[in-house]
Amino acid sequence: MKTVLTGIKPTGTPHLGNYFGAIRPALSLAENPEHRALYFVADYHAFTTVHDAAALRASVYEVTATWLACGLDPNKTSLFLQSRVPETFELCWVLLCCLSSGQLERGHAYKSALDRGEAPNGGVFAYPALMAADILLYDVDQVPVGQDQKQHVEVARDVALRFNHAFGDTLRVPNVVVGEAPLVPGLDGRKMSKSYDNTVPLFLPQKELRAAILRIKTGSEPLSAPKEAGPSSVYQLFRLLATPERAAQMVEQLAADPGYGWGHAKQDLYQAVEAELAPKREQYLRLRADEAYLDEILERGSAQAREVARATMDRVRSAIGIRK
Repeated sequence: MKTVLTGIKPTGTPHLGNYFGAIRPALSLAENPEHRALYFVADYHAFTTVHDAAALRASVYEVTATWLACGLDPNKTSLFLQSRVPETFELCWVLLCCLSSGQLERGHAYKSALDRGEAPNGGVFAYPALMAADILLYDVDQVPVGQDQKQHVEVARDVALRFNHAFGDTLRVPNVVVGEAPLVPGLDGRKMSKSYDNTVPLFLPQKELRAAILRIKTGSEPLSAPKEAGPSSVYQLFRLLATPERAAQMVEQLAADPGYGWGHAKQDLYQAVEAELAPKREQYLRLRADEAYLDEILERGSAQAREVARATMDRVRSAIGIRK
């Protein structure tokens, strides 16, 4: 059985982009009987940018409730909190001592901050080492990531190989699996992202959800004019939910039906989103209101994760000469 790992950064309310791009693919992966899935809420990763204690706590609960509402089964998948596995940060220090400063300087988050003219904190600089610790601590075989996250797994592989060469076969070297998650467009046509302020929050009430979808930018063709579906955010979102036949029908209607315009397409998109998310919204609201239950789930998952983490750190300490 292969161990797969996914980290979930709690930096605000999850949105449709998170659902299509991360949540659905990860849950599908966890359903594979050949996989042992470990999913963690990366609260210390969030601390690199979120310094509001109440906001961070709330976001952890929102993310946890979201994954459970979307179908994660905590009896089959360990869902845990990064901060409740202190071995993570001990291994992070060990790995920092094995990584060159040049590798850390090439980290995406650090370089992006410099490009924006910011003075990034030390947490942003050390981010690749903490990510590597998250991966290597759990004897992970596969790490499914998007193309933009591939670098983190490559750093983990590199430092594991370097460590094993110096200290013997101690850390399992993970394989990167670049997923085929779709690029989810936002309200303005760019990638849906909190940084662009173009998201559709996942569990908006019906009225607010419909209003958000109606704000999606489209062409300004007259109702009777042919319209091209392909580049449209409305169509790109719709095809993530509809059957291929129904998606093809929208393409045909926009191109050839003089009575079918962007407003009609948005209404069809709203109905598809509502049909997908309404049952999950109800479940989310129930779960979000029960923080004691969410704590219980995270505590149980964290205890399971620590069993593996302790064994890994025992090997690491022994390899480098640190006494128990």
